[in-house]
Amino acid sequence: MKRGKVYLIGAGPGDIGLLTIKGFKCLQKAEAVVYDFHLNAQILNYINHEAEFIYAGKRGGHHAMTQDEINQALVNKAKEGKIVCRLKGGDPFIFGRGGEEAEELVKEGIEFEIIPGVSSSIAAPAYAGIPLTHRKYSSSFAVITGNEDITKPESTIEWAKLAYGFDTLVFLMGVKNLSAITSKLIEHGKSPDTPAAVVRWGTRPDMKTVVGDLKNIANIVKEENIRPPAVMVIGNVVKLRETLKWYENKPLFGQRVLVTREYTEDYSPLEDLGAEIFEFPTIKIAPPENYKELDETIEKIETYNWLIFTSANGFQYFIQRLLDKEKDIRDLKGIKICAIGTKTAGKINNYGIKVDLIPEEFNAEGLIKAFGQNLKGIKILLPRAEKAREIFPGKVSELGGEIDTPVAYRAIKPEKHGKRLKRFLKEGRITIATFTSAATFNNFIDIMGDDALDVLKDVTIAVIGPVTAKAIEKAGLKVSIMPEEATIKAMVDEIISRTTK
Repeated sequence: MKRGKVYLIGAGPGDIGLLTIKGFKCLQKAEAVVYDFHLNAQILNYINHEAEFIYAGKRGGHHAMTQDEINQALVNKAKEGKIVCRLKGGDPFIFGRGGEEAEELVKEGIEFEIIPGVSSSIAAPAYAGIPLTHRKYSSSFAVITGNEDITKPESTIEWAKLAYGFDTLVFLMGVKNLSAITSKLIEHGKSPDTPAAVVRWGTRPDMKTVVGDLKNIANIVKEENIRPPAVMVIGNVVKLRETLKWYENKPLFGQRVLVTREYTEDYSPLEDLGAEIFEFPTIKIAPPENYKELDETIEKIETYNWLIFTSANGFQYFIQRLLDKEKDIRDLKGIKICAIGTKTAGKINNYGIKVDLIPEEFNAEGLIKAFGQNLKGIKILLPRAEKAREIFPGKVSELGGEIDTPVAYRAIKPEKHGKRLKRFLKEGRITIATFTSAATFNNFIDIMGDDALDVLKDVTIAVIGPVTAKAIEKAGLKVSIMPEEATIKAMVDEIISRTTK
């Protein structure tokens, strides 16, 4: 019997870029994943969607599973012979109960590995511009739990040593006990004027930092309604924040952008400028259910005058099937190639195939203009998605041309994975939502159900093209951004232009 193995993985504090390469590689081979709430939901997009997902979220006093149940789930799945990933926010061994989980695995004779994560104890202050050590201010720091009941007789916190023994103190999970913590430190000799800061949701677009001193930080936190999760930093290093804060100075800081298709590099300028991407794919590209129509056209490929590709997907699936049928690009000799959009054209060019025509408008209407009014005797092959507009094929027939439109690929709805991401999206405070087709919007509505309109109610909506805009407006929502050029790059450029003025 195949033996299972458990990886205890730290997911980092929130910014997905802080997930380690080793953690990423392990997640890609996972067969079962036990995951928490306080992590970036985008990490779930990098896990095999066919893996078994077990939600063990803990937030606001509500636990989806007890710690004993989590331990047992790890043991059970490993004994089934699965590669199990225990995905925890921050680092598993810094107030993450990873040690307890590892002990249980040792007791059961189950192999395991620890993959450290970036702890919020260092990441949140760093994103707030507060170095924990500095040659002029601090040569030591301590990280302390803030959720222990400090009034109990058996408290293990050495307050006198903390007050004098370290230059910088970092308290995790201490918002509810903030007043008691600061009082204890002052009581044991820490100066009431010691600078202090509290950072909520460190490394995330909704990060908020408040600064005061030991005697007033608890009141400031209460006035500003700072709630968990938050990190408190106490020490002279807090003085450096005003000079060193950098994350909040990014032009798109505070923006969380919903992407309803698979992420591409076209979206990266948003992240570079400080926005967080929430990837919630509502369509997944898949092969056709059968290749009969496409195979028939490939067998007579030499009879066509024009080959039109409306997307990179259409080209990729067509060329792969061409090769599967033991043909190659030499069989396209003499056929003119038309590509909708520069991205599609670039994909085709990468195969050493010259593109003869790129319409000025990246849609069916643009195709009609590009091909003119007389198509008599012209035979066109248009490999396309399963559900596509009939405007161009209808116009070709009307103008005397002949056109075949075999299905080259399908856009299907990733229902199961969407439901998994739904709980994170409801909490996510999206500021900008992007839709690249009517299907991405309609599928989003289907997956989210009654929560869809609430999520989009006060959000800036950006789209590609009037067809997408029409579908959204039909649902009673307002489209605020629609670039002239129907590409993701143009939409991203327009978002940046509108939100950084």
